[in-house]
Amino acid sequence: MQLPSLGKLPNFPRIKAYETRDKMSQQGKHRILMVSDFFYPNFGGVENHIYYLSQCLIKLGHTVVVMTHAYGNRSGVRYMTGGLKVYYVPWKPFLMQNTLPTFYGTLPIVRTILIRERISLIHGHQAFSTLCHEALMHARTMGYKVVFTDHSLYGFADVGSIHMNKVLQFTLADVSQAICVSHTSKENTVLRSGLPPERVFVIPNAVDTAMFKPARERLSSSEIVIVVISRLVYRKGADLLVEVIPEVCALHPNVRFIIGGDGPKRVRLEEMREKHSLQDRVDMLGAVPHAKVQSVLVSGHIFLNSSLTEAFCIAILEAASCGLLTVSTRVGGVPEVLPDDMIVLAKPDPSDMVQAITKAIHLLPQIDPQAMHCRVKKLYSWYDVAKRTEIVYDRAFNCSNQNLVERLPRYLSCGAWAGKLFCLVMIIDFVLWNLLQMWKPDKEIEVVPEIDFTSRASEEAATWDSSTDES
Repeated sequence: MQLPSLGKLPNFPRIKAYETRDKMSQQGKHRILMVSDFFYPNFGGVENHIYYLSQCLIKLGHTVVVMTHAYGNRSGVRYMTGGLKVYYVPWKPFLMQNTLPTFYGTLPIVRTILIRERISLIHGHQAFSTLCHEALMHARTMGYKVVFTDHSLYGFADVGSIHMNKVLQFTLADVSQAICVSHTSKENTVLRSGLPPERVFVIPNAVDTAMFKPARERLSSSEIVIVVISRLVYRKGADLLVEVIPEVCALHPNVRFIIGGDGPKRVRLEEMREKHSLQDRVDMLGAVPHAKVQSVLVSGHIFLNSSLTEAFCIAILEAASCGLLTVSTRVGGVPEVLPDDMIVLAKPDPSDMVQAITKAIHLLPQIDPQAMHCRVKKLYSWYDVAKRTEIVYDRAFNCSNQNLVERLPRYLSCGAWAGKLFCLVMIIDFVLWNLLQMWKPDKEIEVVPEIDFTSRASEEAATWDSSTDES
């Protein structure tokens, strides 16, 4: 049997970038560029947020393109489910999956992608992403509307946080609108950046309830299984686990722990297991691929989150969607995630956490996993997140256009010395952009053709079916 030929691609006419961009925006549909250093094949809350939000926005009729750095051999342009186009630009990660700051090194490639894809709005994710900050800076220089989503909480006292807060203040000085994943995160972002609160919106994360379902049969209560799935680092409270687990095992002989995740603190947990002879009661799974997280969660009764700081925590939603009762530290935006009868909160203190776990064990007979799954399904939906984000996009696009001279006072207000430095950075970026315009005008950059992946996939499927019948 011979596979059906796709034939020759049609000769697409050259399209002027601004024509399609303006036409779509007038119709209420946007061409969005998602930018972050954190995306698949790396796994995490930011990566999942970008992917699921993009898929839902595509279903709402928008065009979405993702820009991130190269991961290993994954470089160039790739397509994902639903025709989601991803640019893996040839920048290698420098530290913690972040690219090396270059200020102006990314300007040519960002400009090219914006013009080729006829982008109308840029959406940057995560304050720790170097690529996000640089792309938003270049986009504002070129007159694009930009939206920023902050996914984390930062302090104000340590050197790293002070530096990051100043960078965030520079980026958000000229941002159109901003989004935070919790009200606690909004307060943190407003304090760190000086952004007016009325320009910051709270849109929580969501969970794929089709993937995270409870087990078909209810687990036996003769043995209580507590699941921990987290990066084993200080910020995620791995040191708390080292003190909590031995006490819980001593108080409750029928309790067993499953720990999924990897990190520098894994050694401490393994030492704790050896010291207290808990090899048969503490299973260390190592890193768990995201596709297998659900199968690990449904093997437990209680989900334990020991984070020391958390803006939202999608892991709690995933566990609740699988029908697990959650025990978590009362930090950041965690108290906003679930209703009180679905979560037991505790101070980030070993003795208080042990008491919370004991309380959760006594509450287990009252928990119905299927009912909990249905409640999470009603409370959190990526489609709802996309609809609310769409409103923010519309507000950002309706913001007035301002030239460089009108925008510079915003940067001057960032500090006596920092303000002048930020102004100099933006003036240099504006000069470099104009030089690029003269060297290679917009009209010389080829615009990508429009491809309807939905109709094309159905046509290929019909062709395949007919050829199969004939053979």
